[in-house]
Amino acid sequence: MDGDFSLFTGGQGGCEAVRNPFEEAFGTRPISARPLDRGMGEAVGRRTVFRPSDREDFGRVADRVAEGNAGLLATVGDAEIMQLRNAIATGALLTSGRHLQHGDSTQPDRNMEMFTNCATAICSFAKFYLLLNGSGVGRAYDDELCVVDWGQSPDLKFVLSPDHPDYPHDRASLLRFGLEMQILPWGTALEAFDAEMEAQVRAFLERTVLARAPAGDDLIHMIEDSREGWGKAVETIEAMAFRGERDRSLVLDFSAIRCAGSPIAGMQGRPASGPVSLLRGLLNVREHVIEAARAGDMPLWEQALRVDHYLSVEVQVGGARRAARMATKSWRDADVLRFIRAKEEGSLWTANHSVMVDAEFWDHVNDPAKTDTLADHARTVFAEATRCAWINGEPGFINGDRLEDNRSGSARLKQVHADGRDFRSHRYQASEGAALLADLAQRATSAHFPVTTNPCGEITLHVTGGYCVIGDFAPLLACPVALEDVTPGQAPTETVAVWDARVRDSVRLGVRFLLRANRMDALYGEEVRRTNRIGIGPTGLHEWAWVRFGLDFRDLLDEERAAPFWNAVRELSTIAKSEADAYAHETGTARPVTVTTVKPAGTTSKLFGLTEGAHLPARRQYLRWVQFKGVRREDGTWEAGTDPLLPTYERKGYPVRSLRSFPGMSIVGFPTVPLIQRLGMGERVVTAPEASPEEQYRWLELLEKYWIGAEQGNQVSYTLKVYTDRHSLDSFRAMVAANQPHVRCCAVLPSRPDSGLGYEYLPEEEVSAGKFAAITAMIQDDEVREVVDWAHLQCASGVCPI
Repeated sequence: MDGDFSLFTGGQGGCEAVRNPFEEAFGTRPISARPLDRGMGEAVGRRTVFRPSDREDFGRVADRVAEGNAGLLATVGDAEIMQLRNAIATGALLTSGRHLQHGDSTQPDRNMEMFTNCATAICSFAKFYLLLNGSGVGRAYDDELCVVDWGQSPDLKFVLSPDHPDYPHDRASLLRFGLEMQILPWGTALEAFDAEMEAQVRAFLERTVLARAPAGDDLIHMIEDSREGWGKAVETIEAMAFRGERDRSLVLDFSAIRCAGSPIAGMQGRPASGPVSLLRGLLNVREHVIEAARAGDMPLWEQALRVDHYLSVEVQVGGARRAARMATKSWRDADVLRFIRAKEEGSLWTANHSVMVDAEFWDHVNDPAKTDTLADHARTVFAEATRCAWINGEPGFINGDRLEDNRSGSARLKQVHADGRDFRSHRYQASEGAALLADLAQRATSAHFPVTTNPCGEITLHVTGGYCVIGDFAPLLACPVALEDVTPGQAPTETVAVWDARVRDSVRLGVRFLLRANRMDALYGEEVRRTNRIGIGPTGLHEWAWVRFGLDFRDLLDEERAAPFWNAVRELSTIAKSEADAYAHETGTARPVTVTTVKPAGTTSKLFGLTEGAHLPARRQYLRWVQFKGVRREDGTWEAGTDPLLPTYERKGYPVRSLRSFPGMSIVGFPTVPLIQRLGMGERVVTAPEASPEEQYRWLELLEKYWIGAEQGNQVSYTLKVYTDRHSLDSFRAMVAANQPHVRCCAVLPSRPDSGLGYEYLPEEEVSAGKFAAITAMIQDDEVREVVDWAHLQCASGVCPI
C-alpha cells in the first residue's frame, strides 16, 4: 500500500547465463484471458488484432504472439514463454498493435518493418517503403539534409496493359477511374456520368497511360507486385534525379500489380489498392513536383516534402492504415517560415509538422534584451509558428537538444557507409540509391540536429534512418482480482503483493520481448545493432493511480501527496533500464541507447477501454470515429472493395459518413464511455478540457522526471489542447514560451469548433448527454458482441433512462 516497489530480481546465485529475473507472479500455467472492453474494444480487436484462427479469444492472440517472439532467440525457456503469454493474455503487457496483429510462429522469418511502430527516413523512397510496411515515419527537412533536385528526374512514362483487370474499358470502370484520378467531382453517379465526362476521362487516359512500353532507348522498369516493388520504383526515380538524369526517359510498367480488391496475405486478407493508386501518386509527383520544380523556384526541402505527401496519400495498406508522418525543420533555416505556413496554405495534410528548436531559441524568444539578427529570427519564427498553430494546431515545437541521442552525443557516433548497407535487408536492398544514402549520411555527421522523432513524438531516431520497437504495459490490468472487487487505494495486502509483482514482471517481460524483436532482419540493421533502441511505456496510468493508490489527477501533481505513486513509477523505470542492460549483455548485443517512453497507445488502450498513454480522458461520453475503406454510391449500394464491416455497422444503426479529404474512405462512429468513468471516481474524474495547460505541463514534467529519467529515455507523446474560449492568442503564446522549454516535446493543439480546425473530422467527437442517448437508442446490435451495454453506458453518462 506504500508503493514501495522492490527491485527484486528473482533467482539468486548461479551463473549469468541462467539468471532468472522474474518474481513468477504470472505463474506457470495458462491464465484466462481478459475480455476486451465491450463496444469499441471488441470493434478494434476485430478490425486490427483478431484472425479467424483466434476465434475472438485474446488468449489465443497471446499464445501466438508469445510463441513468435520467443522464437527469435533459442535460449528463451518455457517458463518465460508461459509468463509472457499470461502477461499478454491478462492485458498487463499489451506490447503494441503491430505485435498483436502480426505476431506468430513465422516471426523469425519475417522482416522487422512489420513489427516496428516508429521509423525515420532521409529520402523519399525509404520513407515510402516504410510507410507501405505500416511504420510511422519521421523525416527532417532541414536545408542541409535535402539534396535531391526532383526537377532533374527523367521524363516519366506510365504503362498499364489493357488486359489488366483494372484498366478501364466500360462506362462503369471509366467512371471509377475518373473519380480515383480526381478528374470528376467526387460522388458523381453512373447516371450523371454523361458523354462529355466520359470523353474527358478517355482523353486523360490516352494522354497519361500507355498501353505498352514504347520502342527506343527508354529505360523500362516493371514494377513488381509487392511493397518492395513499389519502393524500388520510387528509388529508381529518386536516384536518377540525384544523378541529374533529366535527359533520359524512364518507363514504369504497372501491369504486374495485382488488381484492386485482391487479398493481401500479410494484412489478414485485406483488399489491395491496385495499380491505379500508385499511378495516381506518381502522376501527382510528376505534375506537382517534377514539372513545378522545372518551371519555377521550388526549394529542395519543399520538393521532398511534397513528394512524400503525394506518395503518402496512396498508403492505405489495404484500407487498414493511413500513412503516419512527422515532418520537422530546423528553426535556423532561412526558409523555415515557408515550412511553417505550409499547413495553413492547405493540401499538405499527411504529416504532423514541427519546428526543431533548442535552448538558444528559447533564450532568444524569452529575453527581449537580445537584439542580434538570430534573436530577431527566433522571435519571428516563434510568432509565426504560434500564429499558424492557433489556426490549425501546427506546427509544434520539439526541443532537439533535449532528445537523448543528441544530448548524450551518441548520434554523432554513427558511421558513414557508401555501399547501401544503411538500408538493406533480405527483402529490400538499396542499390540505385546507395550513393544518395552515403551523401546524406555524410551530411548528417555535421547537422545541427542529427536526430528527429517519429510521428507521435515519443521516440528519438537518427535523421538518416532508424527504428524503435515499442510496447505498452498496463499496470491496472495486472490486478489479479476483478477491478470491481477492489476499493480504490485500499486493496488487501495479499492482492497488492501479487498485483505489484505482476506489474514489475510485466516490465521485465516487456523489455526482453522488445530486445528480442531487435534481432529480426531489418532494413536499418546497422543502426539497430548500434543502438539496440527500445521504448516501453505505461498506459492506463490514471486508472492505475486511482484503483491502486486512491489518487486522482490533481493528487498526482502534488509530489508529496502522491509519493507512493511516483516512487513506484521511478522504480519501474529503474527495473526497465536495469533489465534492458542485463539482458543485452547476456545476449551479446549493445547496451540500449533508449529504454523508456510513453507512446500514444491508441490501439492497445482501446482494447480495454483505458486512458491512452499519458493522456487524460478526453471526454465523459463521445463518438470515436474510425476509418474504413469504402463509400456508398448515389444509388445506395457500396462500391467494390468496400470493407464488409461498413455495411454491417450501418445496418446496425451506427453513424456512418463518407469522407471528402480521404477519397474512398468512410468513418464509423462508436459511442464510447471510457473505463475510468466506471471505476467509481465520480466527480474526481478530470477530463482534458477540465485540466489547465499548466497542470498538464506539470504532469509531463513529472513523467519525464520519474519514468523517462535522466538517461536512456525517449519522450512522452502528449497532445495538450488549449481552448480558445479561455485563452487568447497572446496568452497562448505566453503559455508556450513559459512551459514548452522545460519538456522534451509536447503537441499543443488550440481547440475550437470542429469546422474551424480545418479538418473534416476529428477522431473523437464530443456529444451532449442527450444526443449521446439518442444515438445509442438508434443502434440495434443484439446479434454480435460489439454492442456496448447500453443501459450501463447511458447511466454512466448521466442520461440513465430511469
